[in-house]
Amino acid sequence: MKKVLLLTMVMVLISIFAKAQMTDSIPDNFYFNSAEKLLRTKGNLKIGGYGGAHYNQSLSGDIRNNGRLDIHRFIMMIGYQFNSRTQLVTELEFEHVKEIYVEQMFLQYKLNNFIDLRGGLLLAPMGVVNLYHEPTVYNGVERPLLSHDIAPSTWREIGFGASGLILPAFLKYQVYVMNGFKSYDNGVAQIGGASGLRGGRQKAAESFISSPNFTGRVEYFGIRGLNLGLSGYFGETQSTLYDGMEKDDELAEAKADSSVAGISMIGVDARYSFEGFKFTGQLYYNGLDNVEEYNAFTSDKGGGDLGNSMFGYYVDFSYDVLKSAQTQKELIPFIRYSNFDTHYSVSKNIARNNAYQKDVITTGLSLFLDSGAVVKADMQFIKDGASDNFTTSFNAGFGVMF
Repeated sequence: MKKVLLLTMVMVLISIFAKAQMTDSIPDNFYFNSAEKLLRTKGNLKIGGYGGAHYNQSLSGDIRNNGRLDIHRFIMMIGYQFNSRTQLVTELEFEHVKEIYVEQMFLQYKLNNFIDLRGGLLLAPMGVVNLYHEPTVYNGVERPLLSHDIAPSTWREIGFGASGLILPAFLKYQVYVMNGFKSYDNGVAQIGGASGLRGGRQKAAESFISSPNFTGRVEYFGIRGLNLGLSGYFGETQSTLYDGMEKDDELAEAKADSSVAGISMIGVDARYSFEGFKFTGQLYYNGLDNVEEYNAFTSDKGGGDLGNSMFGYYVDFSYDVLKSAQTQKELIPFIRYSNFDTHYSVSKNIARNNAYQKDVITTGLSLFLDSGAVVKADMQFIKDGASDNFTTSFNAGFGVMF
């Protein structure tokens, strides 16, 4: 499956490069994230950003719960154009007021009209949410929960590769070699059933690498209102046990091999809009290798319950009720259903944990005061496979992107 997907992506791109000629028109169903918007902004020094404030309130008929108030994130985008071909993009993130991260920092060189070379701290091009996660893009106060554990947003690592736009074929692509998730570090397992791959993100914070990983994405936007995406991620997790190991030490190598897992992740997504109506759907399948060995090795090191596969999807429907009115504002009711499971399949040596399978229903309103400023409110209902009841929460907040 992996080889077929890689070969298909490469052949499609090669055939398109051979015959495509660039045009200047970009249709409405071509989407920009903040970094891409910054790259297209005129001038040498470029500034942008996004962020939001959230209120989250758990609801229960029997228990009183305090609400949470949070400046969840505020991001400053700073770019610089050195010349007509060379640009730098940086994304500085402040989370919960007190935490500071560099979410992106890459250098881009425009090789020709179809190929932009990139290197640095890059977003893994997996699915809609990880690439397009600004609060004015998705419905609901919080990002869809599907992208918390399986393809954990915001997911970024150091790498290099190419991106480009083939307008005559209505294709946009990204192909990178990147550092991978860490699975074993300082004597502790970093991934498992409870939180999926989320704990394995290295975020370029003094990260280490024992084997490179490949990731790529193609978007097709040749049908009016429709955008289709296919993403893939393949490789192995990273382990500190390889560091300093003698190359002919077979026992140490076997031990290190037991501390990693192979990853083959595929994502498909679709976005469609027509006359105020919008649909977004996303699906992930994540197959894992060497799981029995990894679970046995990490069972006394904070692990031992990694599943053989993870699976999840969501569908989101919304409609702008002010579409026919003479106003630039948008009032959008929406409903989203999500289902995901980090124990979609498990090996015979561990028991399936039904609590790792979750159903999530989110419904609410978004009021766009402008295309870059939105006020949101929603109700969210979550039930796991080990429970008969939904937990309920109310969420409200605002988001901006500029």
